[in-house]
Amino acid sequence: MEEAVDGAPRRRRSRDRRGRGMRGPGVLPRVLGVPERRTGGERFDELVIGVVSDIDERWSTRLGVLEYAVEDAPQIPDDWHPETVPLSSLVRGAKGAPTRLVLFRRPIEHRAGSRGELEALVLTVVVEQVAELLGVEPEVVDPRYGGGEG
Repeated sequence: MEEAVDGAPRRRRSRDRRGRGMRGPGVLPRVLGVPERRTGGERFDELVIGVVSDIDERWSTRLGVLEYAVEDAPQIPDDWHPETVPLSSLVRGAKGAPTRLVLFRRPIEHRAGSRGELEALVLTVVVEQVAELLGVEPEVVDPRYGGGEG
């Protein structure tokens, strides 16, 4: 340690440089290498699994093989109109490939102000896509459907 002008040892500052706060995890893990909290993506995946499992259980005989996926954001071509960003993508299966429903996490989260709004929006997106696939009204797919409120 260096000595200050008055002869007392001076401590070196190693944290909180530039006023950004402490660095490192907010919560120390109980088990090394295992995070104590889930990431935002993990929480979103869990939410989607809850919504999808209810709908899939109810409609599995008519849906057949349907894959669900979550991606962070869609790949948007250069000529896309900036006022719209897709929240999901439905790719119908062909030649033995299953139909695939992809939810885009970041655009959905961006539109939701709270956890309740996020749950309602995920439900709305999934129900609308499944209704399109089945050729029925969204209210038939799930009675909780809110008609696009979110």
